[in-house]
Amino acid sequence: LPAGLSQWFPALEVLDVSGTGLAELGAELLALPHLHTLLAKNNRLGGPGSLPKGLGQAPLGRSLRVLNLSGNRFAEVPPALLGLRALQSLSLGGNRLHGIPPDIQELRSLEFLYLGGNFITSIPPELANLPSLSYLVLCDNKIQSIPPQLAQLHSLRSLSLHNNLLTYLPREILNLVHLEELSLRGNPLVVRFVRDLTYNPPSLQELAGRTIKTRNVPYAPSDLPENLVRYLSLASNCPNPKCGGVYFDSCVRQIKFVDFCGKYRLPLMHYLCSPECSSPCSSASQSSTSQSESDSEDEASVAARRMQKVLLG
Repeated sequence: LPAGLSQWFPALEVLDVSGTGLAELGAELLALPHLHTLLAKNNRLGGPGSLPKGLGQAPLGRSLRVLNLSGNRFAEVPPALLGLRALQSLSLGGNRLHGIPPDIQELRSLEFLYLGGNFITSIPPELANLPSLSYLVLCDNKIQSIPPQLAQLHSLRSLSLHNNLLTYLPREILNLVHLEELSLRGNPLVVRFVRDLTYNPPSLQELAGRTIKTRNVPYAPSDLPENLVRYLSLASNCPNPKCGGVYFDSCVRQIKFVDFCGKYRLPLMHYLCSPECSSPCSSASQSSTSQSESDSEDEASVAARRMQKVLLG
């Protein structure tokens, strides 16, 4: 940065030096008392001396609200940044970070934290001590688990965790009542969930078997080979009262909430003959289904849609 910057532009509020090949930010920045936004992404910052000393104690440390250092070469979150107590937005995406320091909790004013595209393997519980954090981006890392303490982030509205190594979520995450966006695609837990719920189209043999069963086409053991007679005996009735169809190998799995002793509702897996049978309108009961079963079907459909929306991001 040019010497005398603070003398030439004493009232400077926004500075963008992105993509300029900078390897360090000079001490001239420290004397800019009104600078609230500093953008220095896509440079060569990250080595010793990349940031000026005394950053947190300088006038800049009290005025800076937005700092973007994405696309640089930082292997760790620079300790100098942890003194920026007024910082509201910090972006360090696309660097070489392998962890998040517990002292991140010192940035008490932080509302937006972007750490996507690094090599982070774990999340420190101390991250939950940021009372104003609303947007947390940790996508495209190597994170394997979520600490239950994150449920204390009561201001959190968006949590991006896609393309990590998550195999489960802590139950406490349900306490994030203000959460509006949760992105989990590209994690083992979602890949497994989607694979398990994949609907494979019926084979020609199954289509023929369904036709024979649903239309009551008569047949005798002498009319068909023994293996086909055995196959036709394995038909299962679709539980959707409006369908009346059957299935053999190809079916749709769905969660159904069933009353237990009139006190609890248990999530049980049941099987439908096609995806159409899982829609609320087609699975609503008629005279053959009790009102409690109808409520269970509707709740199951809503729960399934919510689950898919959350997991698929």
